[in-house]
Amino acid sequence: MKTFMRTVLGAAIVVAAGPVGPAAAAAELDYRCASSTRDLDDTSYDEPWPDNWKITVKTCAARSGGTVHACAEARWDGPGFYPADDTSIFDGAKLRVQIKASRSGTDPVLAERDFAGIEARLEDSSSGADYRGSYRTATISHRAGAGALADSALFLDWQGDGRGYQGHWRSISCHGDQVQRFAA
Repeated sequence: MKTFMRTVLGAAIVVAAGPVGPAAAAAELDYRCASSTRDLDDTSYDEPWPDNWKITVKTCAARSGGTVHACAEARWDGPGFYPADDTSIFDGAKLRVQIKASRSGTDPVLAERDFAGIEARLEDSSSGADYRGSYRTATISHRAGAGALADSALFLDWQGDGRGYQGHWRSISCHGDQVQRFAA
């Protein structure tokens, strides 16, 4: 019997307030990143061949004056049993990037964007059906107060499993060692 794993990856980056003014605006953005790696099970496949995807999602954030910038990148190594360039692996896939206000308790979302272009990249392989690749989102930006949190999550809808998008937030804790705290 196959064990099902929720399809989730995410990371959180805390951004502290930094200097404001021409020097901060002119300086190149200093992105800080955190990542999370998981083995994800293809929930639509229940046969003897290995079907897990090893996926790493990296979230990066930077501050320029009062504006926080965030983006995410996913890298993966998929199983080798799919045919080359199989466009039927997923019914959908998206990488979500959020900027949140850092508060005790639930962090309210200030800005959010889903990037669905990852699906075509996940289903693209080499001619030998090697499903390794990467996808980087565009950067989202939002004016944020003294503390802000950049977060990302991967949502996958496996073709034919009838479950729709599976995912929940698995943010790296704001108090954990993997969170990058920095000033602009």
